[in-house]
Amino acid sequence: MTAGAANDELCINTIRTLAIDAVQRARSGHAGAPMAMAPVAYTLWQRFLRYDPADPTWPNRDRFVLSAGHASMLLYAVLHLAQVQSGPGSDRPSLTLDDLKRFRQLDSRTPGHPEFGFTPGVETTTGPLGQGCGNSVGMAMAGRWLGERYNRPGLTLFDFDVYVLCSDGDLMEGVASEAASLAGHLKLANLCWIYDNNTVTIEGHTPLAFSENVAVRFLGYGWNVLKVADANDTAQIENALRSFRQTDNAPTLIVVNSVIGYGAPHKQNTAAAHSDPLGEEEVRLAKRFYGWPEDAQFLVPDGVYERFREGVGRRGRELHEAWDAALRTCRERHPDLADEVERLLGRELPDGWDGELPSFPAGEKGTATRDASGKVLNAVAARVPWLIGGSADLAPSTKTKLTFDGAGDLGPEQPGGRNLHFGVREHAMGSIVNGLALSGLRPFGSTFLIFSDYMRPPIRLAALMELPVFHVLTHDSIGVGEDGPTHQPVEQLVGLRAIPGLIVLRPADANEVAEAYRVVMRSRRQPACLVLSRQALPVFDRARYAPASGLARGAYVIADAENGRPEVILIGTGSEVRLCIAAYERLTGEGVAARVISMPSWELFEQQDGGYRDSVLPPAVTARVAVEQGSVIGWDRYVGSTGAVIGMHTFGSSAPLKDLLSKFGFTPEKVYEAAKAQIGSGAA
Repeated sequence: MTAGAANDELCINTIRTLAIDAVQRARSGHAGAPMAMAPVAYTLWQRFLRYDPADPTWPNRDRFVLSAGHASMLLYAVLHLAQVQSGPGSDRPSLTLDDLKRFRQLDSRTPGHPEFGFTPGVETTTGPLGQGCGNSVGMAMAGRWLGERYNRPGLTLFDFDVYVLCSDGDLMEGVASEAASLAGHLKLANLCWIYDNNTVTIEGHTPLAFSENVAVRFLGYGWNVLKVADANDTAQIENALRSFRQTDNAPTLIVVNSVIGYGAPHKQNTAAAHSDPLGEEEVRLAKRFYGWPEDAQFLVPDGVYERFREGVGRRGRELHEAWDAALRTCRERHPDLADEVERLLGRELPDGWDGELPSFPAGEKGTATRDASGKVLNAVAARVPWLIGGSADLAPSTKTKLTFDGAGDLGPEQPGGRNLHFGVREHAMGSIVNGLALSGLRPFGSTFLIFSDYMRPPIRLAALMELPVFHVLTHDSIGVGEDGPTHQPVEQLVGLRAIPGLIVLRPADANEVAEAYRVVMRSRRQPACLVLSRQALPVFDRARYAPASGLARGAYVIADAENGRPEVILIGTGSEVRLCIAAYERLTGEGVAARVISMPSWELFEQQDGGYRDSVLPPAVTARVAVEQGSVIGWDRYVGSTGAVIGMHTFGSSAPLKDLLSKFGFTPEKVYEAAKAQIGSGAA
């Protein structure tokens, strides 16, 4: 063995033993995959990855995504050994040895699964299998999009590659299949998935439930497929990665055969190596196999840090310096372009981004909020060049197609298009949109509200990562009508509201839609869902009723008692606000002091101070009625134990909208009757 090979082997075994020791100390975690795939991760980082450890946020770095998030100690060990810093100019390493020793402990930087924004160097939050795969497709799309828009002859700002380490479990999950299908269609040649084919999952060997030929499947997707017979053969790994670099017309899947728990004599190639600590005796035996001091813990031998520093460290520093020079040249030659890049990377907006937001005239005939959204979205996107997105094959219905000159469709030969076509792949859409946001773009997805169920995992992860993505979710209620209960959302609103950090907005009219986009675009750390109607809704006369700008506070008094002291409060969202207004007019005509609250967003309302919330919903006024075409769960927060809620208690039905509204009680008469009953009960 040459001196260089010996040094490489030392580094590889350091990765393995750090993972073993961390899992054993925590008595929790997954050491088996790091033990098996350490040679692959080391070869990638040391020989190929264009990454500057001094700045893990360098915009043109290659991305390494650990989709098999349970193998987190593999990534943590590499981040530590490569001496990745917490950020540019920081003197705090991303992970110290003490951080590794606190694996899976409270408030440590080494949680059980990698978390974006929590551990510098982690590109995305992974753990739910398949999500990292989906994110990586968004990252690769973003890389090509950024290069198409901002590169100039002799001046390259963006040309990064995206590498993914994925597992048998990842490739069983449907989201990975959806994402791989789209990646193949788009010919994302900057995307490389490395498949850890160890044939072991929690229940045992994969033939229990998984017997397909993965390589053939990916060939069918249009991928370049390569095979490495032994994960320990670093020469084969290098050849495969070099082949990926030379492929320019397809994404690449590298199938790597590995032995989970490699080196542990009794547990390797078993399910016990997947998710259990090895145990003290097996740890010693594994270390003996590696030629390692059996009782040493968290040992980093002399020369290991230096080896990484001379490999990924030196290469990354030189590439980063060249990129900095290119950006300086861009500032000199193309100042407007450089300004755009810097705003994009800083999650800022162009000056005057909202200068052409439409205002909608009052009228009873009105407009569907999905139609209003289409107009507002186009006005915003025309002024925010890095706002891109699309739908799961529903743009004609969700009104999300960007139609201004130059918008274009993103496709295999048009990487810079603004309209994305996800196909009927809601789950992948949500995950891909997250990957786009992780790369600096402002992306959106779109589908019917009922199908948000298919994309709940990535919406949840967007909230966990604090990504400013948004989704346009139309056909928001039983207003879908004849399509019936399969397409009529009931529990989806409350389900989305249950996700911490997610803003759910259900505007009452077209002008509230415009204000909703102001909220969404100004958000830098919160994802949002715009929930919109298919049917036309009246546009309120804002000379008579309060301005739609009240939406920014989540709930506002849209119509009030003449003296400002209501006997009864009516609360509505979306299409139901008009019912509350109709009941209010009748009550007011009878001399009843009534107030109407438009409450498009619970989350924004809860962010307001107590004084404002009490001014909108005075605690002394307990006669309250809430109206929403969705589950009633949660409305007791706003109407109290004695208030009334007109909502859905069952699934809907297939029928014309007018019949449905009558059947389920969504009429001005029902709201009026509920209000009178509240007053009559003495609640006021």
